[in-house]
Amino acid sequence: MERFDNEEELVEPVSPTGQYLTSSSLSVYILGVLEAEIPIDDSQTVPLLQNLFLPINSRFSSIMIRDKNGEKKWKKVEVKLEDHIKVPTFPNGKSSNFLYDEHIEDYMSTIALEHLPQHRPLWELHIIKYPSTNACGTVVFKLHHALGDGFSLMGALLSCMQRADNISLPFTLPSSQRPRSIYNNTNEALKRVPSMVSLAFRTVSDFGWSLLKSSLIEDDQTPIRSCAEDVKLRQMVISNVTISLDQIKEVKAKLGVSINDVLAGVIFFGIRLYMQEINLKSSQTQSTALVLLNTRNIEGYKSVKEMVEKTNSRAAWGNQYAFLHVPIPELSDSKYANPLEFVWEANKEMNKRKNSLATHLTGMLLDTLRKLRGHEAAAKYLHTTLRNSSTTISNIIGPVEQMAVANIPVKGFYFMVAGSPESLTITIMSYMGKIRIAFGVEKDFIDKQLFKSCLENSIEMITEAARKISA
Repeated sequence: MERFDNEEELVEPVSPTGQYLTSSSLSVYILGVLEAEIPIDDSQTVPLLQNLFLPINSRFSSIMIRDKNGEKKWKKVEVKLEDHIKVPTFPNGKSSNFLYDEHIEDYMSTIALEHLPQHRPLWELHIIKYPSTNACGTVVFKLHHALGDGFSLMGALLSCMQRADNISLPFTLPSSQRPRSIYNNTNEALKRVPSMVSLAFRTVSDFGWSLLKSSLIEDDQTPIRSCAEDVKLRQMVISNVTISLDQIKEVKAKLGVSINDVLAGVIFFGIRLYMQEINLKSSQTQSTALVLLNTRNIEGYKSVKEMVEKTNSRAAWGNQYAFLHVPIPELSDSKYANPLEFVWEANKEMNKRKNSLATHLTGMLLDTLRKLRGHEAAAKYLHTTLRNSSTTISNIIGPVEQMAVANIPVKGFYFMVAGSPESLTITIMSYMGKIRIAFGVEKDFIDKQLFKSCLENSIEMITEAARKISA
């Protein structure tokens, strides 16, 4: 990494989380995948990036350097957009109707594994002008996680997009329900718990368990956790399943839980079905999911101006999230017969952990490690937290209406996180009344097609069981 001594040209310091995510222990990337409804005309790519994307935040025009004291800073540079735009060429198909799903999958696996050059801003745009089963073309935005979290980057994306049906109208989100915030839940918890003693006990218990899982206790080796030799970026194969949001809402209404509870139950049950298919005994092993939560106490996305404005801390740009250690329920005969138990257990476990102050203490612990031993020590702790678990689950809410850019309607949208030292990474994205569950699996270890089939079976079995409940 470049060293720099002229303080006047430095834009701003890199946040603590940004430093953790660009350390020798961790290097994490976000891949945003846009599926085009019509063939892609990339003639407007450079002016769109120049006029819409780069002005969003100075970080998109900055490189990460170290100052004379060794601290990481963002330094603004001249951006050569042509260096950031990649248009791959695939071998000719066997017919005019040939679909390039396999080529696109291999290409995405390759770019997920590659590090971005440090001498230019930490993002790339990949324009794949080949048809697939789902789209006429695919655009992949690859950004380093140090630039911001999913909330920040989704807000940036929406500022570049227009509604396909009416460009003068704003986007709306699928629910008016206030997003779950850890800090908001803490305030609610203070009102709900019968006494401060109960809150303190729950906090100590959850924090103690989190501390053990992040340092001493590893999940068992299973069909979704290889325990392979640690490498910074594992070879990943990316796939996804699509669910109707109405289908999830139907289960939600029947069970009286949240949409997130239903989705967690679907994922947990699907994981156990896959583990049972590979090794019957593994369906009862100790496995933990790290569920990432946005810690902003706000409703919906804010404008880019509001997020970048430093005085607006409630919606500030950056990485503002925390994680919950949630045990993946074991698969017993009774739970296989009634898979709704996975949804109820997900509801119970996540509510129990969100209604404590353990996430605050975890944040304080990372900050203390950073101050006493430096960013690398805090990053190593975060790396071990990820490595000791079996999977990470994160979600982003997208708009109800169809997005369009440069008059190209966006048919589908999902994202993936690359660089985590796990064999399985799961993301959830809502868009246009559908939910996309994407999964990145370790290549040559997890059977992508079988895992996808197990998730689809989980969805159908849980929906069918919910429909049997009398109104």
